[in-house]
Amino acid sequence: MNKNQVEFGSDVKRLPVKDLLKRIGPGLVATGIVIGPGAVTTSAMLGADYGYALIWLIIPIIFMGITFMMTTNRLAITTGLPTIHAIRKYFGPVASTVVGCAVFLACLFFTMGNISGTGAGMNLIFGVNWKLGSVIMIAVVLYCYFAKNVYSKVEKIITLCILVMIVSFYATLIGVGGPDWGEFGKGLVSFQVPEGSLATALAFISTNAAVTSGIYATYLGKEKKWNKEDLFNGVMFTDALVHVLSVVLISGSIILVGAIVLHPQGLSITAPAQLAELLVPIMGGAARFIMGFALLGAGFSSLLANTQRGMVLLGAGLDKDVGLETKFVRFGCLACLLFAMVVCYSYGGSPTQLILMANIATSIATPVGGLFILLLLWRKDVNEGYKKPTALRICMTISYVFVLIMTASALSGYLPKIAALFA
Repeated sequence: MNKNQVEFGSDVKRLPVKDLLKRIGPGLVATGIVIGPGAVTTSAMLGADYGYALIWLIIPIIFMGITFMMTTNRLAITTGLPTIHAIRKYFGPVASTVVGCAVFLACLFFTMGNISGTGAGMNLIFGVNWKLGSVIMIAVVLYCYFAKNVYSKVEKIITLCILVMIVSFYATLIGVGGPDWGEFGKGLVSFQVPEGSLATALAFISTNAAVTSGIYATYLGKEKKWNKEDLFNGVMFTDALVHVLSVVLISGSIILVGAIVLHPQGLSITAPAQLAELLVPIMGGAARFIMGFALLGAGFSSLLANTQRGMVLLGAGLDKDVGLETKFVRFGCLACLLFAMVVCYSYGGSPTQLILMANIATSIATPVGGLFILLLLWRKDVNEGYKKPTALRICMTISYVFVLIMTASALSGYLPKIAALFA
């Protein structure tokens, strides 16, 4: 860069808090995607099986979550393109198609788990059949997709769902007597990995700090009409921070409930609705309603945003128009929901094989997409005219190496299961 040139952003002032809060949003939508029924179950399992021992996992989640969001947001500004479009420009259509298709498949399979989780929440609150309950909520989702100002509606509804989840899980935490702060403090700095916990711990981290959330946030940032100044005036950092903190607040509270209630009894769960049943002896009839609202918020927010994310990123990979109000996204979401409903209702829930396939698709999309993002961040031409992002490059490299370790560990567990499917 010429010495007489001024780095962009050097004269941009930080916005006051009131204006920052008006400009954030994509991170909250990403939280709605992350905290689904699967994340609730995994968090409760960690607390139930290992007590406070793995509460320290929230530290790498904060580090990686902010890193992924800030990296993808920065690249969207410096390249002028959301992530998969930038991958297409700099690395070609094959790379963008692989990333887009892999993320789409993961979203499609996870949609089935979100349908069953939403239905379970309706069942706990109203006592209706879970299939009828899920149909009602799917109708609400479709209304949001086909209404005007889609992004605004999705953002507001998911923000409400997140607040419902936070209130519900912390009401549960208070209802069971609160944590043992001494044990909590020890768990936060122990950095131990109990025997047999590695797979669940890695699943927890990869769910709560996913590079795919950052990829989708760049498309939501476009809907939000973010601009270059937002990279430097505090908007993007605040949005990433709100995303990560909301994820940690919810997941952390669920781990603590599992540690307080289930771990001392040697109990575990395989589905989030079981948590309500196990809390009844302690909290009485209120447990079903509190956990019902929490599960409905988790399932519905993830169903609403995850299905949409799948179509947007598929369209981006195929170089389609991916505005949330385009026919491709709207009718694609409708087709995905109809397909997921047929499969989910036929199997009576979210089949293990389909969740396995979702994890495999994620295991492909995350390291591949993350590699291109890392390469973009290190390119000189992409950062020309901007201050060199040395700290972010180091953080992203560390996070990506950790992603590769998680992926290798996950695939080593998946391969025997894949072989069993075809045996």
